[in-house]
Amino acid sequence: MLDNNVRYLQLAFNYDNALVARILPRIRLNERILVEAGKPFLKREGMGGIRTMRALWKGHIVADLKIADGAAGEVEMARAAGATAITALGSSPTETLDLFVAHCANLGMLSMIDMIGVTDPLAVVRPLKRPPNVVILHRGRDEESTRGKMIQYRHINRLRSKYDVFIAAAGGIDLKESRSAVFNGAGLVVVNLVQPGDIWAGIPTNGDVPRVVEQYLAALA
Repeated sequence: MLDNNVRYLQLAFNYDNALVARILPRIRLNERILVEAGKPFLKREGMGGIRTMRALWKGHIVADLKIADGAAGEVEMARAAGATAITALGSSPTETLDLFVAHCANLGMLSMIDMIGVTDPLAVVRPLKRPPNVVILHRGRDEESTRGKMIQYRHINRLRSKYDVFIAAAGGIDLKESRSAVFNGAGLVVVNLVQPGDIWAGIPTNGDVPRVVEQYLAALA
């Protein structure tokens, strides 16, 4: 599980197994690093992509399935492939989220609810039988270029005042934004690995990725 006194970095792989095989073995194993099988990656590679990651990484692996229904089956599928954490959409039915959180707990996985597109995360968590391990405040990829569209850090204090949940920030995070996320109370930042030609913020895959990862860890400490 995650330690509230530690700040974590989640590296999101959104392309293919070839990129994972090229970059992941170069990343220093660190308990503060989570590796994410991003949704585009999972659509390309399926559960086999998680198995590829597990062969190369001994730490946490997040399956970003963004579950909206059929929670039990999808959690089991990801766990069998080697994931230790999984995401569900905050816009999913309460029944789905309850099953999701309970099933993750039964299997020893981190339950992460992604609040992309959700205007009031507290209203999502309040009716649940038990809160998730992590709430992700997420500015979507398609929203990154929208002027004035910000990660809604104002929700952090509202959530933490009522629930013992870990808060993650995602969406267009660079070094500057990662510092802002931690300053505002987030304990985990999700950073995309970005190939040349893509416009999203993150860590360029054609640069010295291990060195930049260490810069992020230092910035979050």
